[in-house]
Amino acid sequence: MNNKFDELTKSMAQSVRRRGALKKFGVGLAGMALAAFGLADKAGAAPVGPQGYCQAHRGVYTGMCIDLGSCIGAPSADCPAPGTAVGNTNKFFFGCGGLLYPVDLKKKCNFAP
Repeated sequence: MNNKFDELTKSMAQSVRRRGALKKFGVGLAGMALAAFGLADKAGAAPVGPQGYCQAHRGVYTGMCIDLGSCIGAPSADCPAPGTAVGNTNKFFFGCGGLLYPVDLKKKCNFAP
């Protein structure tokens, strides 16, 4: 057991060339930069959480999910069926491209554009 520990300490004590150390340091910095900017995430799976809010117009739901960040709207199974009464809700009018989208801030939804 002591021999393995001695071998480990000897290998750690060996000198490292400047070029090799800088190379490893550079690779580490590049990895941290990719992680910080989220580039490593882009190859992952589609987002699982809600992407937007259900659209509510004139007191009824439209069945559409509106993403407030990208101004994309699509039908969603997470939203109540079109024509369903909205009731007591937190309505918010979101402007995008010159149009106002009334959305229900209490109904989060997910969709695949």
